[in-house]
Amino acid sequence: MDSANLHRRLKKIIGQLNAIDRMIDEDIPCEQILMQVNASKSALHKVGHIIVEGHLEHCVKEAIENKDSDEAISDISSILEYYSRL
Repeated sequence: MDSANLHRRLKKIIGQLNAIDRMIDEDIPCEQILMQVNASKSALHKVGHIIVEGHLEHCVKEAIENKDSDEAISDISSILEYYSRL
C-alpha cells in the first residue's frame, strides 16, 4: 500500500473539511457547502477503495497463494462488510 499517497489524500480531505467549517461560519449558501461535503465524501470513499485494493493485493492474495481459501474468504467477507458501511 502506498502510504504516502494515502497521507496526501487524507491531508487534502482534512483541508476540505476545514474549508467546509469556515464556509458555515461565513454563511455560504447551502448548495455550495453541500457540494464540498459531497466532494469530501467522494475523496474519503476513494481512500477506502485504495485501502481495500491494497488488502486484496497483499493479504488476500497471500492467503490464496498459501492455499488457505478459508482465510481468503473470511478476509474478503470482512472487507465487504466494513466497506459497504461507507
